[in-house]
Amino acid sequence: MKSILNSIKGITFSVAVLVAVSSCMARKEYHRPDNVVDEKLYRTDMLPADSTNLANVSWKEIFTDPILQGHITKALENNLDIRMALQNIYSAEAYLKQTKSAYQPTLSVGPNYTFQTQSINTQFGQILGERRYVNQFDITANIGWEVDLWGKLKSQEKAQLATYLGTVEAHKAVKSDLIASVASSYYQLLTYDTQKRVIEETIKLREQNLETTRALKTAGTLTEVAVQQSEALVYNAKSLLIDVETQIQLLENTMSLLLGEPSRAIERSTLESQNMPVDLKLGYPAQLLANRPDVKRAEYNLINTFELTNSAKAQFYPTLKLTGSGGIQSVDIDHLFSVNSLFANVVSGLAQPILNRRTIRTNYEVSLINQENAYLNFRKTILNAGKEVSDAIRVYSVQDSYIDLKRKELDSYKKSVNYSQELVNYGMANYLEVLNASVNALNAELNIANAEYNKMRAGVELYQALGGGWK
Repeated sequence: MKSILNSIKGITFSVAVLVAVSSCMARKEYHRPDNVVDEKLYRTDMLPADSTNLANVSWKEIFTDPILQGHITKALENNLDIRMALQNIYSAEAYLKQTKSAYQPTLSVGPNYTFQTQSINTQFGQILGERRYVNQFDITANIGWEVDLWGKLKSQEKAQLATYLGTVEAHKAVKSDLIASVASSYYQLLTYDTQKRVIEETIKLREQNLETTRALKTAGTLTEVAVQQSEALVYNAKSLLIDVETQIQLLENTMSLLLGEPSRAIERSTLESQNMPVDLKLGYPAQLLANRPDVKRAEYNLINTFELTNSAKAQFYPTLKLTGSGGIQSVDIDHLFSVNSLFANVVSGLAQPILNRRTIRTNYEVSLINQENAYLNFRKTILNAGKEVSDAIRVYSVQDSYIDLKRKELDSYKKSVNYSQELVNYGMANYLEVLNASVNALNAELNIANAEYNKMRAGVELYQALGGGWK
């Protein structure tokens, strides 16, 4: 008896040492690849980097219009993409709980009934000489436990944790995209409102010019050609009004969808009242890793493939499983709950794969390929983030100069219209000059509204490119 106990102790000690040593040897810990972020990831040119990143500012401090804030809040509550992203988080969380339970033993309990009779034509049947019937009743519990010798279960748990965290980042990305889309759509609506007002004023002005042209024709100063050209300009402006009104309604429908509501008119303020305080504090390129949800998700995908590679490698090593069963068993249901009906057995063993139709090696090789693809995607995502920041910096930084030039252009065109009209009134110029100046003035005024919108949109894109919007 003593020797048996010593043997059990020796086996237990050996297994414990084996578990401790093998767990350290088989599984590798993830480390972020070196030099994954270049210090010159995005072009700052003459814009200095600052330790305070714009992305760390809450969206409520960027989009200060109370009406816009209300729309964004409603979108975050109702948007269907946000709600679907949340469901993905809940699903990944459920799988994560499952992988954490992999360390626990499996246990199943259930009653069974077996009816058995043998063939008389078999050797055993010939010995008995007659057919016999056996009824057997049992209540059996089965238990199994796999020892995580090589860190396979640990790797699977960490892989699923990375998947879960990736869904969290995906939710943040959807949130960031949604806020940017609502803000950009809102500013576009304000731009259309401004353009609509400009066109309506232009229509009134051109109708007045048309009356003037008709009077000058009656006086013999102008011909019917000038009248028809003036009338064409009125029709042109009215067609532009129809187009911008259509764009307004289509964009309102789009915003309603973002808000998770049926299509309706959207409440809004004016383009002139907007003040989006975007200060070009870029932070350092490495901060994109902490703020950009898409970059973080790409890294979590890399971690997932890294851990799955660990798990696939562990398949090459032997598996230690402990199994057992026990319960009560009897051919007579009346004696089923007797002490004599008790039974139990325990089995432990190491299973070393030798021939497995190359399945294990294939899984390992594929996992290495997936890991390399995940790394390349991680690197590509970071480079794309740098490009988006560079693009947004350029567009945002030049808008003030662009708008200033467009205002000067508009002022020149307006003066040109007035001077040309005076010359025509005295018969000293062709009315075509008035028409050209009028068209150019309208286009310049519409372009100013577009430039104002482009500046705000660039601010939104810069804020999002740096990883802002989800906080």
